[in-house]
Amino acid sequence: MSVVTRIARSRAAQESLGYLGASYLKLVQGTNRFSLDPPGAYDWLTPLRPFIIAMWHGQHLMVPFVRRPQDRAATMVSRSVDGGVNTAVLERMGVRVIRGSGARRARDIWAKGGVQALRGCLKALEDGESVAFSADVPKVSRRCGEGIVMLARMSGRPVVPTAVVTSRYLQFDSWDRASLGLPFGRGVMAFGEPISVPRDLDAAGIEAARLRIETDLNAVHARAFAQVGRIDPVHTRKGASAR
Repeated sequence: MSVVTRIARSRAAQESLGYLGASYLKLVQGTNRFSLDPPGAYDWLTPLRPFIIAMWHGQHLMVPFVRRPQDRAATMVSRSVDGGVNTAVLERMGVRVIRGSGARRARDIWAKGGVQALRGCLKALEDGESVAFSADVPKVSRRCGEGIVMLARMSGRPVVPTAVVTSRYLQFDSWDRASLGLPFGRGVMAFGEPISVPRDLDAAGIEAARLRIETDLNAVHARAFAQVGRIDPVHTRKGASAR
C-alpha cells in the first residue's frame, strides 16, 4: 500500500476532506437562489415520509440540499476510500450514512456490504427516516437497477424521483457523470410523482417499475435543468453517442 493510499485511508484525512467538502457544499447551497419544482412540493412530500429519495449516483452530494433541518434522512455509501470521504461530507450535511453498496455480480454483493446496507435502509425506513438511494446499476450511469425496486417493494414506502441542479456547475468525466454545483447562480430542487411498488409483483411487474423509475428520474432531471436555462449534459451526451 502506497503512502498516499495509507494517508487517504486515515480517519484524520477523511474527516479533514469531509469538512472542506461540506463547507463548499454549504457555500453552494447558500449562494444559489433555489426554487422548488413543483412550487409546493413539501406540502405533499411531508405526509409521504418516510419515503425513498431516488437519485442518480452523480447527484449524491447535491441531493442533501432537499433535507430541511427537521427532516431525518439516511443513505448508502460504499466502503471504498472515496466512500470514507463522502461519508464525512454527508454526515456534516446532516445525513446518516449506512456503509455498503451493491455490485453487478451477485457473488460480490456480500463482500461489498450490499445485503447488510439494504437491511440498514429497511430499518431506517421502519424507524421513520427517509432514505436517499442511488438508482443506477453499479458502474453504469443512468441505468436503473433492481435494488431500489426491491427496497420499495420490501418496505412498502413510495419512491420519489429527485434532482438537484444549479445553473453553474462542473461536469466530471466519471462513470456516474457526476456534476457539482458552483456558487452564485440559480438552483432547482425538482421532484417527480411518487411511485409505489406493490409487494406481489412478478418479474414483468418488477421490470416495469424499474423502467418507470429510470424514465421518471431522467424526466425530472430534464425538467430541473430546463428551469435554470440549461440542458441535461448527461442526456445530451448519451443522445450524441447514440447517433
